[in-house]
Amino acid sequence: MRTAWITLAILSGLNLLNYLDRYVMSAVLTPMQKELHLSDGDGGWIASAFMLGYFISAPLFGYLGDRFPRKYLMLGGVLVWSAATACSGLAGSFAELFAIRIFVGFGEACFVTMGPSWISDLFATPGRNTAITIFYVAVPVGSAIGFTIGGLFAQQGDWRHAFIYAGLPGILFALSLLLLREPRRGESDGLEGKGIEPPRAKALEVLGLLRNGRYQLLVWGYTAQTFSIGAFGIWGPTFLNRVHGLSLGSASTIFGMMLAGAGLVATLLGGLVATYLHKRTPAGYVWVMAASLVAALPVCFFALTVGNTTLSLIGLGASMFFLFLPSGPITSEILEIVPVHLRASGVALATFMIHLFGDWSSPTIVGHVSDWTHSLQKGVLILPLVLMIGAILWSLLIRLTSKPILVVP
Repeated sequence: MRTAWITLAILSGLNLLNYLDRYVMSAVLTPMQKELHLSDGDGGWIASAFMLGYFISAPLFGYLGDRFPRKYLMLGGVLVWSAATACSGLAGSFAELFAIRIFVGFGEACFVTMGPSWISDLFATPGRNTAITIFYVAVPVGSAIGFTIGGLFAQQGDWRHAFIYAGLPGILFALSLLLLREPRRGESDGLEGKGIEPPRAKALEVLGLLRNGRYQLLVWGYTAQTFSIGAFGIWGPTFLNRVHGLSLGSASTIFGMMLAGAGLVATLLGGLVATYLHKRTPAGYVWVMAASLVAALPVCFFALTVGNTTLSLIGLGASMFFLFLPSGPITSEILEIVPVHLRASGVALATFMIHLFGDWSSPTIVGHVSDWTHSLQKGVLILPLVLMIGAILWSLLIRLTSKPILVVP
C-alpha cells in the first residue's frame, strides 16, 4: 500500500505541472497580445489551440492506454507538453504560437487520459475516490502556481520567460515515472489483491458508452462545467484588470490565490463528502456534482455583474469553490460506470467530448463576444447560462444512478 501512495504522490505532482503549464498563459495574455498584436478573438484562439491538440488526441491515448504499458506513454506525454510549453516562449507570431500550443495539448492529453485508470488499478473502490480526489487537488494548486508565475512575469511585460520557466521542470520530473511499477489492469478489483487481466477493449464497446444514458448525462453536464471553467480560466485575470481596474500583476496573483485556496479546500471537501454519501446511496457522487452547479449558478452571475470589486472577488472565490467541489467525484463516477477494461477509454472519450464541446470553443466565444460588444463583461455573462444547463443535466442523472448500469457493446 505504501508503494501505491508513493505512486499517487508522483502522479499528482505531474498533474500539478500539467495545470501549471496550461494556465500560465492566462496570466501573460495581455503582454502577449500586445507584442504579437492579437485581438481578444485571437487570444481565445490561442487558448483553443491547446484544446484542439488535447481533445483530438484523447481518444487515441485512451485506446493505447487500455492496450499497452501506460508508463512509457505517459512519460512521452509529459516530455512533449513540457518541451512545448518552454517553446511557447520562443514563438514570434500567432501561427507559431498556435501550432506550439497544439503540442502542449497533445502531451497533456496522454497523461490525463491514463492517470486515473492507473490510480483505479492501485486503489479498490472504498479508497478510490479519495485517491482520485488527491490527484485532482493538483488542478487548483497547479493552476494557481501558473497564474502566480505568469503574474510575476506579466508585471515586467516578459511573457516569454514565463513559458520557459514553467515548462523546463517537467522535463526533469517526467523521469520519475521510470521508478514506478505499473499495476496490472484490474489489479485492485481482483480477489485477495491478485491481479486480473480483463479482456481487451473493442472499439464498438467504447462507442457503446454513448448509448448509456447515465454516461451521457454525466458527460454533457461535465461539458457545461468545463465550458465555463475553461473560459474564465483564460479570461479571469483580464476581467479583473479591465472591469475592476486591478493591475495585471495584482489580478493574476489574486486570481491565483483564490483559485488555490477555494479550489484546494473544495476539491478535498467534495471528495470527502462524496465518499461519505456514496456509502449510503449509489447516487452519492452525483449529489455532490449536481448540488455544486446549482449553488455555483447564482453566485457566478452575481460575481460577474456586481460593480463593487470586493464583492466581485468574494463572488468569484465562492464560484471557484462550488465549481471545484465535484472534481474527484466526476472521474470516480466515470470509473464506476465503465467496465474495468474500458477505464482509460471511458475517461478518454469523456475528455474528448468535454473539450470538443466545452473549453475548446468557450475562450474564443467569449473573446469574440467581447470584440463585438466592446465589453469583456458581456462576453463572460454567457457562462452562468451554460452552468444552468449543466445543473439540470446532473440533477436528472441522480434519478438514473440507482438503476443498473448498462454498457451496450
